[in-house]
Amino acid sequence: MFVEDIDIKNVKSVDDLVKQFYEAGGFTAKKIGEASYILEEMVKENYFIFLTFPACIVATGVRGVIKEMVKECIVDAIITTCGTLDHDLARSFKKYYHGSFDADDVELHKKGINRLGNIFVPNESYGMIIEEKIREFFGEKEGKFGSREIAWEIGKRLGEDSILYWTWKNKIPIYIPAILDGAVGWQIWMLGQEKKIEIDMLKDENELSKIFFNERKIGGIVLGGGIAKHHLIWWAQFHNGLDAAIYITSAPEWDGSLSGARVKEAISWGKVKEKAKHVSIEGDATVIFPMLIASLLHRIR
Repeated sequence: MFVEDIDIKNVKSVDDLVKQFYEAGGFTAKKIGEASYILEEMVKENYFIFLTFPACIVATGVRGVIKEMVKECIVDAIITTCGTLDHDLARSFKKYYHGSFDADDVELHKKGINRLGNIFVPNESYGMIIEEKIREFFGEKEGKFGSREIAWEIGKRLGEDSILYWTWKNKIPIYIPAILDGAVGWQIWMLGQEKKIEIDMLKDENELSKIFFNERKIGGIVLGGGIAKHHLIWWAQFHNGLDAAIYITSAPEWDGSLSGARVKEAISWGKVKEKAKHVSIEGDATVIFPMLIASLLHRIR
């Protein structure tokens, strides 16, 4: 295959550009092109597709990309962190604001503004509204709830601009293995001090077992790392590994972190099949991921 120049004058869509990335043969651009074809195959060949990501991107406009994927049923399940519930709920009622990585954090704290990278989140847009709504949504409920059940219970009360609404509407499971590491989980715990309500994580694991102890091909779109990434590939080993995988990460491999680990490392653990189609893209998911999904939507519509 020859290296082809990018013909920028003939780029009519994001998909045109992504296809030219593949033909250009240059570094990260080629990997984005490879990922687009792997993703297209996963969709067209009816893989069970997992999307995993850390909650930070839900505080950004990438929330809209994930919402569209769930609305269009491009993914079959999500594994994420509690902050996804937090931010999706909070942003359904309040606004987040553009900020700066270089802001004075002492001054922000004095003003009641939390900084998430270059996003500003006022207290009234986060902790206060989450406490109010969780008490409203779960105040009359008792029993044991898995994280998927909690997410859907919230989602059915949100608007169509939210991720959780479409997970509930389209019955797409969303699992939060560390749900107590965030505002929603903590508020459920607080309610549990007053009434009989508990979080039962084994409910989620029983549901996941039915997905992975199955012959259907399973693919993973993995943004960043952490527990969301690991919970997917941990379960994947009981499926003899993922059948296809796309990683997007800005973390380095050389520090030994899970976030920085490339797909090929997971093969050594049996978490990705030896013959699986896979690619690891180094870069910012808030840039690369929307490009991939815009390209995909162009191809499948």
